[in-house]
Amino acid sequence: MTTVLDGILDGVLADLAQRQSEVPLAELRSRVADTPPARDPLPGFRADGVSIIAEVKRRSPSKGALADIPDPAKLAAEYAAGGAAAISVLTEQRRFGGSLADLDAVRAEVSVPLLRKDFIVTPYQLWEARAHGADLALLMVVSLAGDQLGELYGLARELGLTPLVEAHTEEEVARAAEIGAQVIGINARDLTTLAVDQSVFGRLAPLIPAGAVRVAESGVAGPDDVAAYHRQGADVVLVGEALVKSGDPREAITKFRAV
Repeated sequence: MTTVLDGILDGVLADLAQRQSEVPLAELRSRVADTPPARDPLPGFRADGVSIIAEVKRRSPSKGALADIPDPAKLAAEYAAGGAAAISVLTEQRRFGGSLADLDAVRAEVSVPLLRKDFIVTPYQLWEARAHGADLALLMVVSLAGDQLGELYGLARELGLTPLVEAHTEEEVARAAEIGAQVIGINARDLTTLAVDQSVFGRLAPLIPAGAVRVAESGVAGPDDVAAYHRQGADVVLVGEALVKSGDPREAITKFRAV
């Protein structure tokens, strides 16, 4: 049975093939050699209270268009001014309306750590992430079979990237723990169906090894949701839709951090 995620990955791989035909891996390697070292997000993630990863997100498969973001750099600057510990930039084009150009624009504007948020399933995409200034890269356990997860995790670390390893089930948390992930995200959204269940974080957070940063993802509409995730053990909460639709993202982040 074909899932929503399968369809997304088909598009991701088609777009990836086009980029690979235009930019050889050797060129990416050369760019990475000239790129300043990646920033370490862990001190910010481990600070007292709850930290926020603020997302630059134009649309989503579940909600469609969320916000017109003509200037992602300006939005990112508001996020940074509000105290975001990191900024997530969607780079998937077909379903989320993002691009690597957005990542470039945000990197040129802010100094906080940046997460490349995409469906990363190949080494090439990690080289892209670092070449375009990302400090973190999303690795979704659900989309990485067999040894893929460990291999991509290892390459990310070699490149200086901090992997955010995302899980949605007990088995996926176990796989994240097995490879020694330092930052583990629990996504309340099931990417195979797009259904959201906020209780998933509370169920799975206790399974995350001590010492790893616990990130809650999806299902945040306001400060109450951030507070609930924090009470259940979240060190960090990733917020997209609630920020891009808030009208005042700087103030919204300030309120989220004050819970």
